[in-house]
Amino acid sequence: MKAIANQFINVLMVSVLTISSLSCQEKKTNSKTTAQKYPEALSKNEWKTKLSQNAYYIMVEQGTEPAFDNAYYNNHKKGIYVSAATGKPLFSSEDKFDSGTGWPSFTKPINKDAVIWVKDNSYGMTRDEVVEKATGLHLGHVFNDGPEPTGLRYCINSAALKFIEEK
Repeated sequence: MKAIANQFINVLMVSVLTISSLSCQEKKTNSKTTAQKYPEALSKNEWKTKLSQNAYYIMVEQGTEPAFDNAYYNNHKKGIYVSAATGKPLFSSEDKFDSGTGWPSFTKPINKDAVIWVKDNSYGMTRDEVVEKATGLHLGHVFNDGPEPTGLRYCINSAALKFIEEK
């Protein structure tokens, strides 16, 4: 009986991790950005010269990084997270929490004008994509299963961020 219970728990854990992984997977198609909508938007070629290869894949090509194998999911230092593209403040360690998904998760952006939500209908589901307001670059997704006070979970790719430690 104990062996069956352990097997059930293992299957359950794998299922939860798979669902968590899918919840933070990014769409693979690129949406058009315009200077009118995103004042600091650049062409793909311009971003390619400014971003690391990984940041370009995440932010421009709307890729995703592996769960539990990225720079900031387990970062517990105090400081702020800025855009890897612009250096603008996006999130604070004060609002970061361990969601168990393997990606950095926050309850809110550092200010309401840092990011915007865009509908994402990829992978046969509807989600809210989080993009940097100034550039339209992909950061991750937001879900309504986070802790109080907001009830939100901003699931953000580490490669879209740079961390500035508090002194």
